[in-house]
Amino acid sequence: MAGHAGSKKVIYAALAGNLAIAVTKFAAAAFTGSSAMLSEGVHSLVDTGNGALLLYGMHRAARPPDRTHPLGHGRELYFWSFIVALLVFALGAGVSFYEGVIHIMAPEPVVNAKVNYVVLGLSFLFEGSSWLVALKEFRQQKGGQGWFEAIHRSKDPSVFTVLFEDSAALLGLIVAFAGILAAEIMKMPELDGVASIGIALILGATAIFLARESKSLLLGEPASPQVQKRVLAIAQQDPAVQRANGILSVHIGPEEIVAGLSIEFEDHLTAPEIEACVERLEARLKTEMPQISRLFVKPQATGTWEQRRKAIAEVSREG
Repeated sequence: MAGHAGSKKVIYAALAGNLAIAVTKFAAAAFTGSSAMLSEGVHSLVDTGNGALLLYGMHRAARPPDRTHPLGHGRELYFWSFIVALLVFALGAGVSFYEGVIHIMAPEPVVNAKVNYVVLGLSFLFEGSSWLVALKEFRQQKGGQGWFEAIHRSKDPSVFTVLFEDSAALLGLIVAFAGILAAEIMKMPELDGVASIGIALILGATAIFLARESKSLLLGEPASPQVQKRVLAIAQQDPAVQRANGILSVHIGPEEIVAGLSIEFEDHLTAPEIEACVERLEARLKTEMPQISRLFVKPQATGTWEQRRKAIAEVSREG
């Protein structure tokens, strides 16, 4: 799992920051009675738990194949990423929305608002630091792709999940600050509850987006077109291969791809020679493209489609 070193660094940075921020926010909420601050505390606590789940998912995904999972456990990371998205929605957005409604129906003025401002300012600083770490790592991964294109094509949900959570956290802090300040200036404590609902909407939108991307990975996404073309090119270069017809691939982990090749071998080859060709392809792919963790080869009959159709028809008549 060396390829996950950068991802783990991002998650550890977010985990440490969110835990410290959650404790501070809950203390400030208890001291001032702010609904928005309580929602922010729940938000940071959920983010802390999510970071722990992502680390757990990466640990489980690193296990080697066994009898019950012959292709490995790589998709465990995708499963736990999906669970993270559900938790953001159910706990983060749900509790924030509930707290906001309660505070609007039974408003209570915020006391010692300056404490909230200090906590929000420090939280913004810590969250911003974590966000920069995730942003730097994601920029390295995306290369020249656009932001949303890179997220959609990314096969490692750990980095973009943390990036979106931190982005939502920064937006939530801005909303909380605006709600607390407006409630204090306008003498309308209901606005503090409105801010909680605003935070819930931000978390809900983030959760839906993360769930959509995680679901796609969990169901199985193919390797990128560049990877597929490279595999076909390597197969085509082998002297025993007449033509590499196509490839069927699926990611079972961020750096684990199962690929199936349809190949037309030279007509004069014997079975041992075909086996030797497959072994050469596996060895070369293992060296040049280690992300291809499993390779399956389907020999394809040579000749035109019309010739194949006539041969099948002849066999059918003889039968």
